[in-house]
Amino acid sequence: MNGAESMLETLVNNGVEVCFSNPGTSEMHMVAAIGKSGGMRAILSLFEGVCSGAADGYGRMAGKPACTLLHLGPGLSNASANLHNARKANSPVINLIGDHATYHKQYDAPLNSDVLGLAAPVSHWVQSVSDAQSLPGDAADAVVAANEKPGKIATLIVPADCAWNESGPAAATRVLPTMPEASESAVRKAAEMLTNGKKTILLMSNLALSERCLELADQVAQATNSRVFCDTFTPRIARGEGRCAVERLGYFAEQATVQLKGAEQLIMVGTKAPVGFFAYPGKVSEFYPPGSQLHTLAEVSENAEIALQNLVDELDAGNVELRRQLLRKPELAQGALSPETVARAFTALMPTDAIVVDESATAGFLTYPLSESAEPHEWLSLTGGSIGYGLPTAIGAAVACPNQKVICLHGDGGAMYTIQALWTMARENLDICVVIFANRKYQILQIELERVGAQSMNKKTLDMLDLSNPDLDFVKMAEGMGVKAARATTAEEFNKLFAAAMSERGPMLIETMLDVPPPPIG
Repeated sequence: MNGAESMLETLVNNGVEVCFSNPGTSEMHMVAAIGKSGGMRAILSLFEGVCSGAADGYGRMAGKPACTLLHLGPGLSNASANLHNARKANSPVINLIGDHATYHKQYDAPLNSDVLGLAAPVSHWVQSVSDAQSLPGDAADAVVAANEKPGKIATLIVPADCAWNESGPAAATRVLPTMPEASESAVRKAAEMLTNGKKTILLMSNLALSERCLELADQVAQATNSRVFCDTFTPRIARGEGRCAVERLGYFAEQATVQLKGAEQLIMVGTKAPVGFFAYPGKVSEFYPPGSQLHTLAEVSENAEIALQNLVDELDAGNVELRRQLLRKPELAQGALSPETVARAFTALMPTDAIVVDESATAGFLTYPLSESAEPHEWLSLTGGSIGYGLPTAIGAAVACPNQKVICLHGDGGAMYTIQALWTMARENLDICVVIFANRKYQILQIELERVGAQSMNKKTLDMLDLSNPDLDFVKMAEGMGVKAARATTAEEFNKLFAAAMSERGPMLIETMLDVPPPPIG
């Protein structure tokens, strides 16, 4: 078999089942190999950023990598923004990047580029294949690298002749890395801090936000009179009825510093000490009070569940009764459409075990707190701050969990970055409801304009943050790519459309027309 065929068989042997692809000429032998494979599902996207975002969503929900198939350096560059988000989410992803044949590189053809240099900033592991015989082994190494918990980005660069030349047999199943445990001293130190009488905060993220980890953290908090927070943006968190609640740290310094006011000790589990998303003139970068003692119970790369279980045992808190969320559904609203009326319908009508992919930005600021008492669900956030993640990540989540409804809450500005994702949703008939918050502006940037002290509010300045003239029409865009769509201008219209989307399978987009003030900051 040729190198591409041996590589594909190796990936399948090692549990890689899905490829989100946007290939070109240098990847044709890999395309042919996927076409022959019975174990690899191929999903075409019309932009490479959709491929990488979909692989992120798949990795978050499946707990194992999908692969992307991208065309040379420019294709990788197009994918990089959502690879950045995936890297910040610690998602497992394998990138297959085609390159010019080894003997052709010397001619510096038009599509030639420094693929290694482009891959490094958005990858944890990068390997350029030297020959066809090495390809299956390199592919197996990529799988092992991507599966290093909680997940890593592995990029394999495949020159075209390495794919078409004769290769050896596929590599067998590799032993995947196990997750190391936190040290006994880290557990003992955390227990000492929690029992010394000082005001203590537990801050958690990544794998520390599973349903079981939240239960353990709740026992710790009750036994020691401490508080539990999660990061503002988390890869995945278990929420809703029956789950233990955790307070989310505010995005703005004015919020987070108030939440952490008076804290004397911070214990991190699967995350680092909290800092601002950006710097602002005259405002602090560190959200925790000066002089706070910082301690890490479990690094991001360490097993958070075992660390928390050991802490519960150390504190003898295993018999503490859990404070589970009760199901409380709000009344559906009537009249004007607003963030609150949308949040009410979203919370009341969400089905059990939904997956929520959130890139709603400012307009969706009420959906998260109100849905804390909704049906059990998983919530995926924009971890890396690079907008345009929501639609692609919803694709990956739906592919990973085909029997669960995916709800994508999205601002209109961010949606335009990867709007091509709608076509893939239609082609694959994925069970996704997209709610577009259409306020026709980059509202968050209008807020930031004032916060950074850039006070120029003239028309020329504001036009750079405005999405009108002409107005975007998401219903037409969705229908043009095969997705059923409708527009809501009142609460009653939204309630009806969202209820229908929750009861029917397949992709649906609701354009939600809003003209609202920004969310409160203080």
